[in-house]
Amino acid sequence: MDKKAKIYVAGHKGLVGSALVKVLNNAGYHNVIGRSHAEMDLQNQSQVLQFFETEKPEYVFLAAAKVGGIHANNTYPAEFIFSNLQIQNNIIDASHKFGVKKLCFLGSSCIYPKFAKQPMDEGQLLDGKLEPTNEPYAVAKIAGIVLCQSYNRQYGTNFISVMPTNLYGPGDNYHPENSHVLPALIRRFHEAKVQNLPEVVIWGTGKPLREFLYSEDMARACVFLMESYDVKGDPRGGEHVNVGSGIEVSIKELAETVKEVVGFEGKLVFDLTKPDGTPRKLLDVSKLHRMGWKHQVELKEGVTLAYEDFLKK
Repeated sequence: MDKKAKIYVAGHKGLVGSALVKVLNNAGYHNVIGRSHAEMDLQNQSQVLQFFETEKPEYVFLAAAKVGGIHANNTYPAEFIFSNLQIQNNIIDASHKFGVKKLCFLGSSCIYPKFAKQPMDEGQLLDGKLEPTNEPYAVAKIAGIVLCQSYNRQYGTNFISVMPTNLYGPGDNYHPENSHVLPALIRRFHEAKVQNLPEVVIWGTGKPLREFLYSEDMARACVFLMESYDVKGDPRGGEHVNVGSGIEVSIKELAETVKEVVGFEGKLVFDLTKPDGTPRKLLDVSKLHRMGWKHQVELKEGVTLAYEDFLKK
């Protein structure tokens, strides 16, 4: 990418989007633009088309999405599939119509089957049934991958897709009900510490294994791939790329790490009536490693940085 090129980050105020803006600026890309929801509704096709016609971005990072944890996915399944399909359809199509040189679509590791072989490599997409608790969201993200591949095949575009593992970091959503597991734990342990509570309740058994990646690491991987990974000319439309740390921890180990960082001195209690979700979710990141990229921020350091961000809010 040319350092002076106009780069549009969709979802620039979100967890990944804000990290992308920071990483791009640090890398010398200063012509980065974004629009808040008040300025442009990404679900409104005419508004998106008008924006692309006026601004004519050369590169696009599609980091805008409706996201949430198990509870949010179970409570609002229609919104999760409808909103995400509309957002990505509008931006991907507009990127084609107005000649965007390259687009990076951000998906999710939940695209893989519930009982996928671990670690999950890129070839396992559509290889089995999805986890029911987030199926609508996963189907939307799978559609996004296939949409990029289809535009590449038919129109010769260079639209790449990246599948991040569980992300966390500055700008995360700490809502008590609709957030992902790590920010939810940070809030829960902090409130328990402030209120001097004797215990913190964790959903499920604590046994499921999860992989986590700091948001700025994810942003660095996206910029790296935009600079070095091309799918133009691939008759299959190009394969998506997994982005993760390649390291997994149990929910119990995660809770213990957050407890230590926050400084909560009570005990952990596991609510066995709550769902565990997928038993294991580890991405095979060997493809990305072979390209020459590896994460920089380890879990405890990342949780510490995330907690500092939470305290500022």
